[in-house]
Amino acid sequence: MAVQIRTLDSSDANFKQQLHTLLAFEAATDDAIETAVAGILADVKKRGDAAVLEYTNRFDRVNATSIGAFDLTQEELQAALDALPDAQRAALQTAAERIRVFHERQKQELNGFTYTEPDGTVLGQRVTPLDRVGIYVPGGKAAYPSSVLMNAIPAQVAGVKEIVMVVPTPDGVKNQMVLAAAAIAGVTRVITIGGAQAVGALAYGTETIPAVDKIVGPGNAYVAAAKRRVFGTVGIDMIAGPSEILVLCDGSTDPDWVAMDLFSQAEHDELAQAILLCPDADYIKQVEASIHKLLPTMPRAETITTSLTDRGALVKVRDMAEACAIANDIAAEHLEISAEDPQQWAEQIRHAGAMFLGRFSSESLGDYCCGPNHVLPTSRTARFSSPLGVYDFQKRSSIIQVSEAGAQTLGKVAAELAYGEGLQAHARSAELRIKQES
Repeated sequence: MAVQIRTLDSSDANFKQQLHTLLAFEAATDDAIETAVAGILADVKKRGDAAVLEYTNRFDRVNATSIGAFDLTQEELQAALDALPDAQRAALQTAAERIRVFHERQKQELNGFTYTEPDGTVLGQRVTPLDRVGIYVPGGKAAYPSSVLMNAIPAQVAGVKEIVMVVPTPDGVKNQMVLAAAAIAGVTRVITIGGAQAVGALAYGTETIPAVDKIVGPGNAYVAAAKRRVFGTVGIDMIAGPSEILVLCDGSTDPDWVAMDLFSQAEHDELAQAILLCPDADYIKQVEASIHKLLPTMPRAETITTSLTDRGALVKVRDMAEACAIANDIAAEHLEISAEDPQQWAEQIRHAGAMFLGRFSSESLGDYCCGPNHVLPTSRTARFSSPLGVYDFQKRSSIIQVSEAGAQTLGKVAAELAYGEGLQAHARSAELRIKQES
């Protein structure tokens, strides 16, 4: 199957319609999945450990006799780290340190505040961490130690005291890099369960698994459906769609580099999206030639081919300014600005999950070890949401300490508004604190 990536031109009369058709992704809910997940969650809520044990034995093809069999000790996590080849261990530790440094800096910007008004009233905001969070980590073929670092480290930096990680281990096979990442990231408990039953256990709690305040981390369609259903009982990070990359290039970057950057997201799965915006028609042809040249060298060539054919595009734009305008409409998860002066174009970008500036800033570096989080908004949700960060593991409480003098003025304002809303008790509550003139 040869790749047939579409080419578009922003000057075409129907370009906007073509672009929006290309971007359209409906996270269509499968009725069978929704029904199955609803049943699993209800069962876990009702039967607790027994249900989790039953589903885990069935889906992961194991024969455990108790939930305790799925609990890993800190010694086992440390042993996995110690047993890694030196190069792998060093890479994990370097990535973890960079991620920690970035999120420590982020935390410094998230401190609470108070201020005192002239009459002595004190107002402010206190920032406190969540008590307990759950991290879902995919198992089996999709094992991502980098996601362990990206989810657990900001929670730890935020001050979360208990980080519970769930990870399925089909046929009882444990991924040692995932366990090693948990040791490095400071995960407090690892339970080798997965699927909708793990989400239900974290949301509702069981006899042995504590209920958490928030569940973060990627998973399959069953996990996504379960997270959607338990939202409200617990917080969730997001319901992520397929991975995306948008490259804005002025034609000055090696076309092989850009082609490989497009591949880096297309290889995730057939629904991933990779788009190039460029004002140079000849350069677009060079990138297309690079795609055809390099694709046969890729182990995941079939997945890349389907992704680029179905959801990819090479787009000719009038100039880089128009590329930025289109980028704001796309609001991509990953945005590369591969240009001579990337900063000037970055200033025109309002909507992107993460921006990679300059030709040496490949998206893949951000996935693993730059420091900023790789858990990013997809499917145009970067218009209103942000990367996972320390702030996702914190909450804010307002501080209101009204002075006696402040109650005299604020009480009159509050009473007036409360009477206007027909809430007399509110009004009288405020009025009772107002000194009566003698």
